[in-house]
Amino acid sequence: MQCHCSVLRLGVFRRRNYFLQEKCLRGLRTVIRPHRCQQYVCPSGLSKDTYRSDRPMFLLSKSPGFLYSFTSLRSQSGSVTDPIEQHRHRLSAWFSCLPTEERHFGPSFALDSIHVDPVIRECSPEDIPRPLLELNLQAQLQSPLCSQSMSVSQLFLPDTTGKSVRNVVLYGTVGTGKSTLIRKLVLDWCHGRNSEFQLIIPLSCEDLSQVTAPVSLTRLITKKYLHLRELLPSLQHYSGVLFILNSLEWMNLDFRMANTELCSDPNDPMPPAALLVNLIRGYLLPEANVLVTTRPSALKRIPGKYVGRYAEICGFSDMELQKMYFQLRLGHKDADPRETENLASMLSRNLEHHSQLSAACFLPSYCWLTCATLHLLYYTKPDDSRTTLTGIYTTFLRLNFAGEVLDITHPSKISLMLYVARTVGKLAYEGCKSRRTKFSEADITKCFHVQMNSEEELNLLTVFRSDAFRFFLTPCVQPGQESLFVFAIPAMQEYLAALYVVLGENKTALQRLGKELSEIISKAGEDVVAVVNVLSKFLPLRIFTLFNLLRVVPRLYGRVSGQSRDNIAQTMTAEMFREEDSYNDDVLDQINSSILGVEGPLQPAEDDSYSSLEAFELFPIFMAGLLSRHNRAMLDQLGCTIMNMDALKITRALKKHLLRCSLRRLPPSELMDFLFFLYEFQNPDFTAGLVTSLRDLDLSTVRMTPLKCNVVATVIGGSGKLMTDANLSSCHLDPDALHTLAPVLRRCQNVNLHMNSLGPDSCQEIKDLLLHPDCSISYLRLCNNPLAPEGAKLIAEGLAGNSSLKHLSLLRTDLGDEGAEILAYNLGKNKHLQEINLAYNGIHDQAALKLGEEASRHPTLSRVHLYFNELSDSGLRALQTMGDVRVIVSLSEGADASRHWSLILRELKANAGGWDQERMGSHLTLLLRDLQSSRALTGNLWRKARILRVETEVKLMLSRIHQGKL
Repeated sequence: MQCHCSVLRLGVFRRRNYFLQEKCLRGLRTVIRPHRCQQYVCPSGLSKDTYRSDRPMFLLSKSPGFLYSFTSLRSQSGSVTDPIEQHRHRLSAWFSCLPTEERHFGPSFALDSIHVDPVIRECSPEDIPRPLLELNLQAQLQSPLCSQSMSVSQLFLPDTTGKSVRNVVLYGTVGTGKSTLIRKLVLDWCHGRNSEFQLIIPLSCEDLSQVTAPVSLTRLITKKYLHLRELLPSLQHYSGVLFILNSLEWMNLDFRMANTELCSDPNDPMPPAALLVNLIRGYLLPEANVLVTTRPSALKRIPGKYVGRYAEICGFSDMELQKMYFQLRLGHKDADPRETENLASMLSRNLEHHSQLSAACFLPSYCWLTCATLHLLYYTKPDDSRTTLTGIYTTFLRLNFAGEVLDITHPSKISLMLYVARTVGKLAYEGCKSRRTKFSEADITKCFHVQMNSEEELNLLTVFRSDAFRFFLTPCVQPGQESLFVFAIPAMQEYLAALYVVLGENKTALQRLGKELSEIISKAGEDVVAVVNVLSKFLPLRIFTLFNLLRVVPRLYGRVSGQSRDNIAQTMTAEMFREEDSYNDDVLDQINSSILGVEGPLQPAEDDSYSSLEAFELFPIFMAGLLSRHNRAMLDQLGCTIMNMDALKITRALKKHLLRCSLRRLPPSELMDFLFFLYEFQNPDFTAGLVTSLRDLDLSTVRMTPLKCNVVATVIGGSGKLMTDANLSSCHLDPDALHTLAPVLRRCQNVNLHMNSLGPDSCQEIKDLLLHPDCSISYLRLCNNPLAPEGAKLIAEGLAGNSSLKHLSLLRTDLGDEGAEILAYNLGKNKHLQEINLAYNGIHDQAALKLGEEASRHPTLSRVHLYFNELSDSGLRALQTMGDVRVIVSLSEGADASRHWSLILRELKANAGGWDQERMGSHLTLLLRDLQSSRALTGNLWRKARILRVETEVKLMLSRIHQGKL
C-alpha cells in the first residue's frame, strides 16, 4: 500500500474522463458515439483532439543499447526534438486534464502531485471469483478473495519462486479506481518519479474494439504518435517494453490458434484482437511486458498460463485512507478553513461510529460522491443554479457507466446502466413502496430473476453480479443483520427507484404484452391495409373495411399507455405530500445527517419496526430531477432514454396534480422540500405556474444553508411573485444568506428575520434591501439579533431612503443609548414609518426622551415601544405624556391597565426563548409592582378587575420562568 502526498480520483473519473478526448485513432476507421465525448480544460497550445489517455502504454526500461540508439535530435533552430521527451510532455498534458464535473463540484487537484493509493492485493488463480450457478450473493461478497497487499511498483517483481513476471492482470469491480491508478502511474513516469521506464504509448481496448480494418502495431502507434516514428523500427530488438491494455472487457479475444493466426512482425497488419492475442502470448515483441486492466467478468478471456500475476484493486479498505482522502478533498480555496476542518472532523467521527458509511466508502467512487454532495450542501454559490443533487448522482453514474456495455459478447449489447435500472431499480422501487432499506437474498433473487427466460439472460446476470453488484449493494454491518443487504449509499436507492419509475419500467406483465402486440400490429398493419386496398378495387366486399381497424390499435394503445404517464405524475405527487413525512427534517438536512452524522447523545436503538418508518422523501424529488432536460441528456449517454414527448406528458399531468396539493398550507420543512422539488425540476415555466399558488413563505426554524438560500432565490425570486409574508425566524441566516435571498425578501410585505444572530455586518444587506427601488416591505421584524449601534446606523440610513416600510421591530437588538440616539437623529428623514419597537435594548431616560421627542414630531409615527428598558419612574411618566405619539413603556398607565398590555405580553411570550430568564423575571417583577400600585390608586371596580387580570397573567409568566418552562 502506497500513500503519496496526493488526492485520488480513483475509479470515479474513469476512462471516459481522463481518457475520452480523442475517440478515434488517427487514420483508423472508428465508430464514435458522440455522447461519450466530454469537455476538458486543455493546456494552451494543445487542441482538444489530442486528449485521450485511456490507451495502454509501452514503457521501455533503461538499457545501454536503447539509450545509445535513441539519442536526442536537435533541429537547426536548436529546439529539443528528443522523441521520448516530447512524448513525456504530451502524455503529461493528456493525462493531467480534468473533466468538467471536477471543476463544478470542487477544487481541482493535480493527480501527479496529490494522490492516495488504493489497496492492491495479489491473488492466486484459485482466488479469482468464478461464475456461480446460483445467486449465492452473501458468499460471493464476503469471502476473502485476496491475500497479499502490494504497491504498483511491485507488480512486475519476480514471483515467490523467483520467476520473472511478463504479464500482469489488474482487475477490479466498477468504481475501485483501475483507470485512475494507471493514470497516476503514467504521470509519475512523465515527471521522472518512475525511473524504471522511459516511454509510454497509450492504447485503448474500447477504441480498438471499434476498429474493423486490419492494422499493424507499428502503423497503430505511428498514426497516433508521429513523433515516435524514429523509435519504432528498433523497438522489437529491445527488452523492457510494457503495454498497458486498459479495459480489456471491450475486446473478445480468442486464443485458439485455429481462429487467431500467429504474428511476430509488428509491421504485419492484423485485426486488433489478433494483435493483442499475439502480444499477450509473447509472439509479438516477446521481450515486452503487458499490464492489463479489466473487470472480473473478462478475466477468463486470457488463459491463466499467459498471466504471471493477478492483482485485485480493492479500493479504500483502510478507514485511514478514507479519512486522508476526505481531509484533502474537502479543502476549497474559497472556503473558511475552520469550516472545512469542522466538516472533515464531523465526517471522520461519523466514519468511526457509522460503519455502514465506512463500508460504502470502501469504493473510492463513493468517496467522491460523498465529497461532491458536501460541496453542494456547503459551498453552493448564487450562480450555481444548474448544479442539482439529481445532476450530481446522474453525473456520478455517467462517470462510471457512460457507454459501458454489460457484456460485449452478448448479441443485445445492452447498456450496463439500463440493466441496472431494470433490475436494481426494481429492487429499489419495491423497497421504497414498502418503506424498507434492507433486503434479503430472496428479495434480490425475486427482482433479478423476473425476466430470466433464457441462457443469455442468465449469463448477463452472472456478468453483472461479478462486475457491478458490489457497486450498488453491500452486506448490512449491523449486528444480527449480516445476512441482509443495503444500498451502499441510502440516497442511491431512491435515485434508482425514481429512474425505474420515470423510464416506465414499472409495468405489469399485461402492459408489457400489450406494448409488444401493439408494435407488432403497427408494423404488420400497414402492409395488410395496403394489400386490402388493392384487393378491394377488384373484389368490392364490405368486409375489407374491417381491416382498417388495424390502424386504430396503435392509437388505442397510445391512449392506454398515456394513463401510465399520468400514474407516474400521480406517484410523484403522492410521495411528495405524504402526511406521515410532513414534520420530518427537510431532505437536505437528512442528507447532511446521513453523511456527517448527528452531533449529540446517541439515539436509542430502534426496534424491528424501524424499517417500516423510513422516510423516502428524496424519491419524488429525484423523479422530478430526472425529467429535467440536462439530466435526460446525460441519461441518454447511459443508454436510459426518456423521450421528449413522454417527459412533456408527465410534466403536464404533474402540474395538474401539484396545483391541487400545493394550495394547502405546508409545514416549514415540507415547504422547503417542495421548493427543492421545483428546483431539481429545472423548468422555469413549470415552476412559475406553481409558485403563483404560494401566498406565504414560512420557513421558520429551517436551517438555511447556502444551498437552501439558493433554492429559494431561484424558485421564488426567479418568478417575480409578490408574497404577503416571509417568515425566516430562527433560520441561522448570515450576510451571504441575506444577499442571496434579497430578490425574494424585497417582494414580500411582511418579513420576519427574528432570532438569526444577525450582527452589524448583516445590516449592510438590510440597508441595501430597504434602499432597493423595488422594495415592497411594509413590516420588518429584526428582533433578537445583536445589531448593536453600528447596525442601527446602517438601518437608519436605509430608513432614510425607504418609502414602503411602515412597521419596524428592533426588540432586543443590543442598541443601547448610542443606537437609540442614532435612530432618533435620523428618524425625521423618513416620512412613512408608523410604528417602531425598541423594547429590551438597555435604553436609559435621556436617550429614550430624545427618541420620544423626535417621534412626536414625526408626521406618521404613532407608536413607539420602549418597555423592558432601563427607565426610571420619572422617565416612564415623561414618556407616557408625549404629544400625539403613543410611547408604550409599561403594562399600566396611571391608575389603569395599559390598553396595550396584551400586545406587550404577547411579544414577551413570542421572544422569551432567547432571552436572559433572570433579567426578564426582574423586569416582570417591576411591571407587577407598577400594576399593584395602579390598582391601589383607583377606586373603579372595573379598572381594578382589569388590572387584576393583567396581574394574573404576569404572575403566571413569572411562575413559568422560575420553573424553566417559558
